[in-house]
Amino acid sequence: MAAAALAVALPADATPAAPKPLSHVRITNHFDLAAGQMPENIALMPDGKANVTFAGSRQIAQITPGGSTRILATLPLPADGGVKTPALGFPLTTGIVQADGSTYALYATGTADLTGLWRLTPGKAPKRIAALPANGLPNGLALDPHSKRLYITDSALGTVWTVPLSGGRPTAWSTAPELAATDFLGANGAKVHDGALWVTNLDKGTLVRIPIRHGNRAGVPQVKATGLTGIDDFAFTGRGNEVLATLDAPNKVVLVQPDGTSTTVLDSSDGLQNPTSVALRGKEVYVLNAAYTTAKDPNLLLARLNGHS
Repeated sequence: MAAAALAVALPADATPAAPKPLSHVRITNHFDLAAGQMPENIALMPDGKANVTFAGSRQIAQITPGGSTRILATLPLPADGGVKTPALGFPLTTGIVQADGSTYALYATGTADLTGLWRLTPGKAPKRIAALPANGLPNGLALDPHSKRLYITDSALGTVWTVPLSGGRPTAWSTAPELAATDFLGANGAKVHDGALWVTNLDKGTLVRIPIRHGNRAGVPQVKATGLTGIDDFAFTGRGNEVLATLDAPNKVVLVQPDGTSTTVLDSSDGLQNPTSVALRGKEVYVLNAAYTTAKDPNLLLARLNGHS
C-alpha cells in the first residue's frame, strides 16, 4: 500500500529527495553579549562537556551536557586595555584545545607581556607557557597528538607557529603566501589531519593543506577549496577530507567536499549569528555563534550529521 501511494505521489521519472546533511537543529545555549560572552572556539571533552573561549570577556568557560555554563578562568586585562590588539583593538581569547588533562588557549592583547599560549590546569591559575609577538593575532590552535606539538595560526602576521605541548619558545613553521591577509585577517582555523596541517584563510576564502614533513618541516601548501567567503573554523566529518566549515560574516555553515565544492547546510534561518567554530562528537555537530556583527544572541547550536557512519 505504501509503495503504491508513493508511486502515485511521485512522477514516473522522479526520485525521492536526498536527506539533508544536517537535522535536529536546535539552539541549546544563549550567552550574554553585554558581558562579552562571544564564543570563539570550542574543545570537546571526553565526558560530554565542552570548553569554549569567550572572546570579548577574556574567559575560558565550560558548558555541560545539561546546558549550564561555568567560567573556568578570566585572563589578565592588559594595562592599556588591549587597544593595540591587531585588527580588533580589544583583547580576546581565541583558539582552544584539550590535552593531558589541561586546557590550552590563545590570547591576543597587543602587548608583549600577555600575548601567547596559555595553559589552564585544574586547581591552578592560568599560566602563559609560550610568548608570541605582540603585533600578531594568534587565532587557530591545533594539536598533533602523535608529536605532542601545537600549531598556532597568526591571522595578522600570516604565520603558523609551532611549540611543544610543554611550552617554550615558538618556532615559525610556515610563512607561506597562502597564509597572508589581504585586508583584515589571514590564516585562521587549524586542524591536524592525515599527515598535514589544514588551515583556513578568512580574507582569501580558502582551505589550505600543508603537509607535515619529516623533522616537523612544513611542506608545500596546497589550496584544497576556494570561494569560501569569510571562512573561520572547520572540522572533519570522518569521511576522508570532507569538512564542515563556518563562514562568519555570511552566517553560513557549509559542507566542503574533497574536490573543493561546497553546499550550505545551515544559515541565519537556523539561528546562526556569525558562526565562528564547529566541532563534532560522533554525529553530533556543535556550532558556536559569536554575534560579532549581528550583535544579537551569541549561542551554541547543535545538529545531527546524517548519512555518516
